Amino acid sequence: MANERKTAHRPVNDKSLSRESWKIFQIMAEFIEGFERLSQIKPSVSIFGSARTAPGHPYYQMGEEVARALSDAGFSIISGGGPGLMEAVNKGAMAGKSPSVGLNIALPHEQTANDYQDISINFRHFFSRKVMFVKYASAYVMLPGGFGTLDEMAEVLTLLQTNKIRRIPVILMHAPFWTGLLDWFRNTLVPEGMIAAEDLDLVQVLDKPCEVVDAIFSHYEYHGMQPDAEEQGILL
Repeated sequence: MANERKTAHRPVNDKSLSRESWKIFQIMAEFIEGFERLSQIKPSVSIFGSARTAPGHPYYQMGEEVARALSDAGFSIISGGGPGLMEAVNKGAMAGKSPSVGLNIALPHEQTANDYQDISINFRHFFSRKVMFVKYASAYVMLPGGFGTLDEMAEVLTLLQTNKIRRIPVILMHAPFWTGLLDWFRNTLVPEGMIAAEDLDLVQVLDKPCEVVDAIFSHYEYHGMQPDAEEQGILL
């Protein structure tokens, strides 16, 4: 009865309800535009890294070089479209043979679209943008970065761990940056039973652009670019 009394006379704010309803159409529009504009870019590699890294920094050069190498190898390159290492990645991709893609997000700080995008898509919602990073990616490459980079890494590792997507390479570049985190995975998460020891095999750490290209091609020598029947069954 108490709950009934609390809810029976709760006023309905028509304007608020209308705004929430329109958000559904905004979200649908982001998915539709993303699917339509990215459906032809396969194979592609999603590359992540800090928005705060300035041109001239060794990490910036690393991002430019690995994106150029992958682009010349035939992979479209997807970044977050912003400054820092995202800019380096798009710049390297545009200098190569394959499309440079930026999935831009409207943020109060940091995020301004860089000038090196053949395909540029704007998002309001992080979750619809994240789907686009994963849906068309044949590999993930993580350059040094902060919370946003870690968020994307955790997202794809969770999807792989739970078989929500097929197995793709997840490559962390520059071992000194990632060693502490991987040691914590190995020495804390595994002994505490938070992840299985074999979950550590979902990532590999490499330092050179040529190693990244070779690792991705090596993976698909055994798996093929298209999901096999077993993988299709899991995905469905």
